[in-house]
Amino acid sequence: MRTRPIALLLTFGLLLAGPVQTVNAGPASHTVTIDGTQYAPQELTIKAGDTVVWVNQDPFPHTVTARTGGFDSKSIAAGKSWKYKATKRGNFPYVCSFHPTMKGTLRVQ
Repeated sequence: MRTRPIALLLTFGLLLAGPVQTVNAGPASHTVTIDGTQYAPQELTIKAGDTVVWVNQDPFPHTVTARTGGFDSKSIAAGKSWKYKATKRGNFPYVCSFHPTMKGTLRVQ
């Protein structure tokens, strides 16, 4: 059997490189869209340290208000957004104070 020089060099190079290490990308950013008097997605699971941005695409204001008091965006005007960095782990159901039928849940792991 004849070994090709390039394949041999690649194999040798991988052996010298050692084990592959994964790099932690750090905190992530997630987006929740507010449209048609709904949060999308309605349920979001993230890691502590991640950021969530709620973007209001409706023609009227909304809020993102945790039922337990953990966070409150106050009024988010039409076409605007609100950002929240999650530091505490847990399940956080939230509603729009202006439209209580709008509901969502933020799960922070």
